[in-house]
Amino acid sequence: MYAKGKKVLKIISITISVFLALILLFAIYIFVDFSPQEESSPSKVNIVNDVTQLNPIEVAKVISPKSIEDIQNAISDTKGKLSIGGGRYSQGGQIALEDHLHLDMREFNQVISFDPKAKEITVQSGIRWRDIQDVIDPVNLSIKIMQSYANFTVGGSLSVNVHGRYMGEGPIIRSVKSIKVVLADGSIVSASPHENSEVFFGVIGGYGGLGVIAEATLELVPNLKVGRKTDYMTIEQYASFFEQNVKSNPSVVFHNADIYPPDYTHVNSVSWVKTEKPLTVQEKLISRDKDYWWQPKAAKFVADTGLGKWMRQHIVEPIQYSSEAVQWRNYEASYDVKELEPKSRQNETYVLREYFVPIDRFDSFSAKMSGIFKAYEVNVLNVSIRHALPDTGSLLAWAREEVFAFVVYYRQGTSERDKAEVKAWSREMIDAVISEGGAYYLPYQLHATTEQFNHAYPRAKEFFELKKKLDPNNRFSNKLWEQHYDE
Repeated sequence: MYAKGKKVLKIISITISVFLALILLFAIYIFVDFSPQEESSPSKVNIVNDVTQLNPIEVAKVISPKSIEDIQNAISDTKGKLSIGGGRYSQGGQIALEDHLHLDMREFNQVISFDPKAKEITVQSGIRWRDIQDVIDPVNLSIKIMQSYANFTVGGSLSVNVHGRYMGEGPIIRSVKSIKVVLADGSIVSASPHENSEVFFGVIGGYGGLGVIAEATLELVPNLKVGRKTDYMTIEQYASFFEQNVKSNPSVVFHNADIYPPDYTHVNSVSWVKTEKPLTVQEKLISRDKDYWWQPKAAKFVADTGLGKWMRQHIVEPIQYSSEAVQWRNYEASYDVKELEPKSRQNETYVLREYFVPIDRFDSFSAKMSGIFKAYEVNVLNVSIRHALPDTGSLLAWAREEVFAFVVYYRQGTSERDKAEVKAWSREMIDAVISEGGAYYLPYQLHATTEQFNHAYPRAKEFFELKKKLDPNNRFSNKLWEQHYDE
């Protein structure tokens, strides 16, 4: 018995030693800077690029409007094509075109009106979500639908018809009351689901192809306390778990589930549920000057090594999620993309992809996805599962029915060979999602063929017919529409 006890203690001792050694290795990686220095490159005044730094586009001129009249003048005083950009988080040239006029909307960023009783706010399109949160949080109101990070502009979010982690919601179009749009002839059109509806359903999700979104009136909802609940399971268990424990629970406010690479066999479900428990986080919004020194290093550790991926799944996140967390809805909605930004994107960069499948095709698509990623040895850091209700009518709807979204965050090299390999697996992924009756998301690298685009977006023909009506000279364009729009 004594010998057996000593053996057990030895096993425990070895296990603890290995655990501590792994933690030490992780700590060394976090605290020691292994990143290469960003090399300086000649600066060009009119280069428009996106967060990935993969798509530098030299435009003829950049204008930063501060009023609707500035937008109208930019249109009337020029004759060529125009592109429109906001936060620059689209990742495939959707905001620019060579040698043409670029409208940088980031200084067009004022609140037009705010009615707390009616729970609505009207803003200029260049305002960022975080700026809106600063206005509405003091009266305990919250944005109804937005993406997970608050750095994006409202106009950009509407142009790509974003979604977030909000249960019982879906595309942002479901929370937009009305918009004002400046068309190619300089006229201003007010549009809603009931007024000039063809403009409303074309412009939202229209990637700047029909006009310039000038203003938007958005629905707001009450701010409230939410508590975190996590569940770890195999991927085969997730669809039924979601149906029984998340979708059927009206108290769930936010939900996503992370699929762990490189095996793609297990899922961690994370729900934020309405609660009256005491807060564990007292701040109502994440501080704008928060220091994110360790998060990018942790992401690099996960990207660099199989050990990093294993530790994330089996050590780091189990510890992270073991404590109780209760905070405000607005706090959970005020993430900053700085927590993802690496020191350098010169040789490697972090990129997103997203795929939408009908909810009953979750298992079959996830298996196809896993097979493609493994075959190409894609360096995936995370696949986040979201849920969305159907779109209310946008012509380029990615949720034509109730869907699961697979948000893929991966790292790739920046060489031409790396880009070619990404293009190859991207097209296979698009074929896979189309075979399941789904769609791929358009704000990312433009690897899809026009045939794939038309399969994934069957109402594209209607969109282009509307474009010929509203923009007969094809003034509003970018890399996306240059690829798929046949004048």
